[in-house]
Parts: sequence; C-alpha cells; structure tokens
Amino acid sequence: MPGQVQSIARAAAILRLLAGGSGRLGLLEIARALDLPKGTAHGLVRTLQDVGFVEQDKTSGKYQLGAALLHLGTSYLDVNELRSRSINWADPLAARSGEAVRIGTLLDSEVLVVHHVFRPDDTLQTLDVGALLPPHATALGKVLLAYEARGGGFGELVPYTRRTLASPRALARALSAIREAGWGSDIEEMTVGEAGIAAPIRGYGGLVVGAIGISGPVERVCDAHGQPRVTLVTHVREAARAVSRDLGGRGQ
Repeated sequence: MPGQVQSIARAAAILRLLAGGSGRLGLLEIARALDLPKGTAHGLVRTLQDVGFVEQDKTSGKYQLGAALLHLGTSYLDVNELRSRSINWADPLAARSGEAVRIGTLLDSEVLVVHHVFRPDDTLQTLDVGALLPPHATALGKVLLAYEARGGGFGELVPYTRRTLASPRALARALSAIREAGWGSDIEEMTVGEAGIAAPIRGYGGLVVGAIGISGPVERVCDAHGQPRVTLVTHVREAARAVSRDLGGRGQ
C-alpha cells in the first residue's frame, strides 16, 4: 500500500492551521508552527495561492484561507441544512428587530433566499423563499461577495436606483469595508425607501457559507443620520454568530 504523499500532507496542514486561530498568518509563523523550512513553506503556500485555496492580504502580507475553498467547504452543507440551522435564530431576530429576516447563499452569480421570516406586523408581505436577488445591490449579497469575489470580478452591475453601487471600484471599496467591520448594509440600493443589514454565516473552518439579514423601511432601519441603527446591527451580528456556532464555524 503506497505511503502518504508528503507535499499533500503538508499543504493540508497549512490549510488546517489557517482555518484555526485568527485565520491570518505570516510565512514565518506558518513555517515555525509546522516545523518546515521557510523555503518549503513558501513553495507550498504559493501553490495553494495559485489554485485559490489561500489568499495574501495586500496590507499585512499575511495569508488566509481563499474564497475558492468555499465551493469545497459547502459541499457538505446542503441548503436545507443551512435553512434548518438558521430557523431557530431567524424568528427571534425578526421579533427583536421588528423587521423581515432573510437568509441567503450564493448560487452562481445571484443570492438564493433559503429562508424568509415576515416582519411581525399586519402588513401585506410576499414569501421570498427561492427568490434570486442581485448580490451587488443587497446587504445579503454584498456580505456574500465580500468573502467570495475578492478578485473584483463582479459581472454586470445593474443600477436599480441612483444609490446602487454600479461601478466595480465603488463596490470593491464597500466589500473591503464589510470585511473590516464584519457586517454590511444597503440603503435604497435595490428599492427606494428600503434598507437592509446583514452579517456572514460561517461553517466549518470559518468559511462563509451564507448570510442572515433584516430589511425594512429606511426610517426604521436607519437613524437620524441615515446610518444603520447600532442596535439592529448588534442583533443581526448576534444571530449570525449563533447560526455559525450551530454550523461548526467560528464567530465574527
């Protein structure tokens, strides 16, 4: 029986190392943690980077898991599981926020809504489960893009309103801010008078496998300065952390 392929075993060890802890390490830290020569570690990391499994932060020079792993990491995660794990936290989020709650995941170049909780009032609402949303114009979609499309390939950016981020440069800046803050929003970018807040749901290894968010009238979702209300951001992020824990992921 053939033995273990050393280079593959070492590459797997690097991925496991990046999946744990802070998830962002320098080359020397990787080499020391795995007791590898620096040159060997560099060659392995560069190969993993070439296939999209590892990405390098341009500012710090440190390495983290790449977006390409999302497709592998979610192979175990059926959409129904994402939905079933989220239900217990979506209903309380709707109750606390007073707004509609949606859970989504990327499907090709769109956001698939896998669960939808109506806002707790008597207004007429339409069930959105199964609906496809444009990622660049919604809070859910921008959060998902922030951890998926780091290369800037966004496809066609249709302007739905005058506030839609329809230029690659503007959208890239927004996605960078989302990665820094750990949550995202849209204010009248898809529908005039509507705003949304969303946060990433993480699965095993910390990979983002979905997003949970609220949406409602701007005057309720945003404060007097036109910014998302801090209390609502807190509620959304707490719900995202809870779902992530249920899926075996780490919090944001």
